[in-house]
Amino acid sequence: MIRRVGERVQNRRKYTLRPGAYAILERSGLVLLTHQSAPIPELQLPGGGIDPGEQPVAALHREVYEETGWTMRISRRLGAFRRFTYMPEYDLWAEKLCTVYLCRPGRRVSPPTEPAHLPVWLPADEAADALGNAGDRHFLRSLL
Repeated sequence: MIRRVGERVQNRRKYTLRPGAYAILERSGLVLLTHQSAPIPELQLPGGGIDPGEQPVAALHREVYEETGWTMRISRRLGAFRRFTYMPEYDLWAEKLCTVYLCRPGRRVSPPTEPAHLPVWLPADEAADALGNAGDRHFLRSLL
């Protein structure tokens, strides 16, 4: 069974399934997060939606680069969680199926290409408290 986190499911609401891939990028006790300033400011694990026809690993590499400007390599898959939430940037009620991977950052090759995103390095314990959703926090805390 896949853990469900966050808001309660609204029985009369229609949700669109939105699979995504997310990275815990750890190096020397620090974790690379992304700060998304709009539409709602929050710290997040880098990652995002998997486009139709796109493989999850390719999506993860693309999303990490777009949101942080960094390259990375995957160490292993940690697991998955589900969130039922409204996504204002898409005007969409989504059932997010979030797969989380433990990764190693490579190098920074550019500023983020995704608008309203900035890379942020934090100590792992501080990052776990600062993340904006319970699923991200659960997976990072499980590594501490």
